[in-house]
Amino acid sequence: MKFIISREKFLEGLQTVQSVVSTRTTLPVLSNVLIKSEGRGLSFTTTDLDTGICTSVEALIEKPGSITLPARRLFTIVRELPATDVVVEVDAKNSASIRAGNSFFKIMGLAEDDFPPFPKMDNAHIFKLEQPSFREMLKKTAYAMSTDESRYVLNGALLSFKEGKLIVVATDGRRLALIEQELEFPKASEVDIILPTKAVNELQRILSDSGEVQIAIAENQIGFTVGSTYLCSKLIEGNYPNYKQVIPSETKERITIERELLLTSVKRVAILSSEKSSSIRLSFSKNTLEISANTPDVGEAKESLPVSYKGKDFNIAFNPEFLADPLRNLETDEIFFDFTDELSPGVIRYNRPFLYVIMPMRTA
Repeated sequence: MKFIISREKFLEGLQTVQSVVSTRTTLPVLSNVLIKSEGRGLSFTTTDLDTGICTSVEALIEKPGSITLPARRLFTIVRELPATDVVVEVDAKNSASIRAGNSFFKIMGLAEDDFPPFPKMDNAHIFKLEQPSFREMLKKTAYAMSTDESRYVLNGALLSFKEGKLIVVATDGRRLALIEQELEFPKASEVDIILPTKAVNELQRILSDSGEVQIAIAENQIGFTVGSTYLCSKLIEGNYPNYKQVIPSETKERITIERELLLTSVKRVAILSSEKSSSIRLSFSKNTLEISANTPDVGEAKESLPVSYKGKDFNIAFNPEFLADPLRNLETDEIFFDFTDELSPGVIRYNRPFLYVIMPMRTA
C-alpha cells in the first residue's frame, strides 16, 4: 500500500476517529486505526466494539491496500510533522514508513484481517433531521445524563420517536432535561431507544452547523451518517423510567430572570458552598432574589438580583452545579423558573419546547 496525503487531511481524518479508540483493551487491534484506500481517498476507522466511527478524506492512492496502525501514536507523529505532503508506504510485514520533508518514521501495524467489522443494519428505521437542530437538542440535555454506573439505563439519553416528534430526555434521578422537536416519519417507525453517553458525546463533536444527519435504528444498534463520517453504536438495553411522572403537572409561582445574570451569581456564591452538602439557598421576596451559601468554618456569600416576582416570600435550596448546567447550555436571554413550594421540584423553561426539572435539597 502506498499513498500521498496532505498533513492537514491526515490530521483531520485521525482527529475525527481517534476519541473512539479503546484505552483499556485486551485486543491490541482495538488500539489501532484501520486505514484503507477507498476510490480517490482513504477511510479511517476505529472501534471499541460498542462504538465505531469511520470517516473518509482525499488522498492520492499510488498502491491500494489497507493497514491498522496504533491510533494515538500515529496521531502524535502526524501532528508534529512539517506542514507538507506526507508519503506513507506499507510493506508486506505491515510496517509503515512515513515521510514528510526531512522527517522519517517507521511504525509497526497489524493486518486488516483482525479488525472487527461494523454490525449490519438490517431492516433499519430511517430518520432524517438537520444537524444544527440535533446538536442543539443533545447540548441542552446531555449534561443531565447519569455517571453512576450502577444505574445503567440512565447512562445515556432517551431518544423517543413518537407521534410526529423526536423527544430527547436525560436524567440522573436528581434532575431531568427534556427537549422536543417535530419530525416527519411513518407511524410504523415509532421507537424509543437509549443512546449511550459515549455516542452522545461523539455526536456532539461531529455534528456541524449545516447539512442533514441520517439516523438508522436496527435491533440493538444505531447508525448516524454525518457528511463523510459514519458513527455506529450499540444501544443500552432496558426500560427507561417514566420521565413524565417527574414533571410537575402544575406550579404555583413563576419567576422571570436574566439567564446570564443568574448563572454568574450562582457560580460566585457556590465558591463558599460546602463540598459535603454542596447547596445554595435561593430566597424569594417581592421582585428580589437573594442567593446565599453559608458553610460553618469556611464563611458565607450572598448576592441579590432583581427579578419579576409578586408572590409570597419563600426559600429553596439547590445543588449549584445542577442549577448552573442548563443556564450554561441555553442561549436565551431570559428564562422562567417555576415553583410550587420549598419541597417540590423547580422547573426551568423558556419560550421553546424545553424544560429542566431540578429536585430541591433539604437544608437544616
